[in-house]
Amino acid sequence: MGELTRQLGDWEPASGSYKETLSAGRVEAATTLPESPKSAGTIVWANGTRHDVPLISAGGALAQLRASGTGDCSGCAPLKLTGARLTTMTVPTTRGPATAPAWEYTLDGTTVRLARVAVDPSAIVRVTPPPWDADHPHEGLAIESATTSTASNEMTVTFTGAPGFSSKACGADYSAIAVESDLAVVVIVIEYRHAKDEVCLAIGAPRNATLKLSRPLGERAVLEVTQGLPVELTITG
Repeated sequence: MGELTRQLGDWEPASGSYKETLSAGRVEAATTLPESPKSAGTIVWANGTRHDVPLISAGGALAQLRASGTGDCSGCAPLKLTGARLTTMTVPTTRGPATAPAWEYTLDGTTVRLARVAVDPSAIVRVTPPPWDADHPHEGLAIESATTSTASNEMTVTFTGAPGFSSKACGADYSAIAVESDLAVVVIVIEYRHAKDEVCLAIGAPRNATLKLSRPLGERAVLEVTQGLPVELTITG
């Protein structure tokens, strides 16, 4: 889930258009980049689960980084990579945060470094959102994260809702239920507003709700209801 490229450090004032250049994927090697010193690496989750995956070279990861670029920076000079080393980085997954093999690149003219997951794309299942129709959005609130424990069937989800409780004007209370399968859990947040037709300011605040599952989550993904996308998951214990 999320981006597989990470910026390490902050751009200096003299960096100019480096941020836009990176977003556009305009990055190239100024030196020969190394092959992976081993053919396979290991992804490790917080609960100790491990999964062996094939690795790609620093050049292969660079190609993936370039292909993921968005935006137009055709007039920008490419960022120059001056070296690479195999390390690790934390990435969000449908099973919670995991530590994955990654290439870390140094850049010419800045102390900022780039990290890119070094896992072969054949071992990565990416989640692609369905088409979004802003004129006909799905009803319901999208949760942003979920927290549960290994042995518990209780889950707490976070989302953006009304700042106050339903006992006050423009406030709301919330509950949540789950629709479950063997592969995923879709969380539906139910809103109970102070009054139906109140005119309120468009102000959101972090809110949460706790729900019960029919069984512990296990390796199932947690999905928000608007587009069916997985959310950031924390599994404790």
